[in-house]
Amino acid sequence: MTIQEFSFGNFKSFKDIQTLNLAAAKIKSKNKDIDQNNIIQGNNKESVSFLKSKAIYGANASGKSNIVKAFMAFIRIVKTSLKDDEALSIIESFKLSTETENEPTFFQIIFWHENTKYRYGFEADDKNITAEWLYGKPKDRELPYFIRENQKIVKLDKTNFKDVNKLLAISDKNLYIEEIYRNNSLFLSTLATFKFGKLSKQLIEGFDSIIIINGLGKQGMHEYAQKFLNDNDEAKKNYALNLLKYGDIGIEDVNTFEIQSSGFVDYANGKVSQVNSKKKNFFLVSTRKKFDKNLTLNDKQIFLFNMHESEGTRKLFELSPFIYDAIKNKTPIIIDEFDARFHPLLTKKIVQLFNSKENKGAQLIFVTHDTNLLSADLLRRDQIEFVEKDKYGASHLYSLVQFKGIRNNASFEKDYIQGKYGAIPFLGDFSKLMNTEEDA
Repeated sequence: MTIQEFSFGNFKSFKDIQTLNLAAAKIKSKNKDIDQNNIIQGNNKESVSFLKSKAIYGANASGKSNIVKAFMAFIRIVKTSLKDDEALSIIESFKLSTETENEPTFFQIIFWHENTKYRYGFEADDKNITAEWLYGKPKDRELPYFIRENQKIVKLDKTNFKDVNKLLAISDKNLYIEEIYRNNSLFLSTLATFKFGKLSKQLIEGFDSIIIINGLGKQGMHEYAQKFLNDNDEAKKNYALNLLKYGDIGIEDVNTFEIQSSGFVDYANGKVSQVNSKKKNFFLVSTRKKFDKNLTLNDKQIFLFNMHESEGTRKLFELSPFIYDAIKNKTPIIIDEFDARFHPLLTKKIVQLFNSKENKGAQLIFVTHDTNLLSADLLRRDQIEFVEKDKYGASHLYSLVQFKGIRNNASFEKDYIQGKYGAIPFLGDFSKLMNTEEDA
């Protein structure tokens, strides 16, 4: 799946519909290699090319993370609405306006699957799906595969959307189409559960393939990375290990060590042993070089990974399988707090990895405060997005490419810090905080 646009509105701090656009604009950068390497060349009828990465900037509490949460809400509802009566509870409308507080939230994604362009979306509140639609463009004209209004399917294209042919045959004999889904479940998700719902299933699987990292140090991430290491796939292990090595971490190897969870671990002199063992479990260990007083390589030292490695090293290890999956499978990956715990040079290297000519289809969307990445030598203007709140508390999303008169050799970082593009915090006089005794 390749994302062209993701739109959402009346969600958390976003009142109006906003669009994150990953279609490449018709612009020229400072270096022509960036225009070649940073985009996925479109092999489609519309000749649309796609951005390999998109950076999102803004002040604290501007709403940046709510973009990631909008993606999460959309995917979670698509995946679980059929089996989870509470799936829609994740929806939270914009609360600072009487216009929107009782209106549904809007989600829509435009994407490409097997050289065909699709547009899918729905509107919902925390209890009901109020609208749903799927459009396809198999040839020159966009066609409505189905349109739903509340509980009624008002448009159904059985000629081009073959998933419904068998469904219509069943409904003619036994039931109405509206009886197969609830008011709080999606029609597309329902179709995907039938054997004949092949396209619906492929589209659901495509949404499910989008990788979202919305927090740091989560247990699930560490467990997945450890499982990734234990997969008996040397290519996977080497990728994770090389990512740590290229990140200048100093680690020589990473392995899992089997112990007994009902006993205790004896860790001394670089040795790991188990005592009073009954139940098997696994611990992660890292290996580093050990030198004698003459700085000659003497041996290797083993460390318990979670106990001795830094938070930055642990984060890089936990991200490694997701980066591998995204690039190998050509899927989008969305990361909140991308630069947290990372040196600026490391974040730059990861962005360069996705913007390289070797990356044939993965898309990286990341939220960051790292202004070192705001460089015309690294990113195109259409790869830089800003989020800013207005005086009414509503977040707005806009791209650097929307600004007129920005030179190709402009200093994006300097101009941003100086407030030329907005989306920066307006800070008070911190020196007044020193007058604590007078204030008291």
